[in-house]
Amino acid sequence: MELSAEYLREKLQHDLEAEHVEVEDTTPNRCASSFRVLVVSTKFEGKSLLQRHRLVNTCLAEELPHIHAFEQKTLTPEQWTREQQK
Repeated sequence: MELSAEYLREKLQHDLEAEHVEVEDTTPNRCASSFRVLVVSTKFEGKSLLQRHRLVNTCLAEELPHIHAFEQKTLTPEQWTREQQK
């Protein structure tokens, strides 16, 4: 499996019907073993932080065993709009 920030972005965007996805390879040499993601989706509405993270983890169930470190931020479109206005 070839992991990349672009691959993860496309998968998250498609599977979670996300309005906005950012994926950053945070590995010092960009060897695709550590990522930071931001996902904005209506699927997160009414869900707790843990439930949101579980949705992301389920989406990436095949990929996560190959990732050393994974940091995620999950927002609803309303939360994303408020954050953008700060």
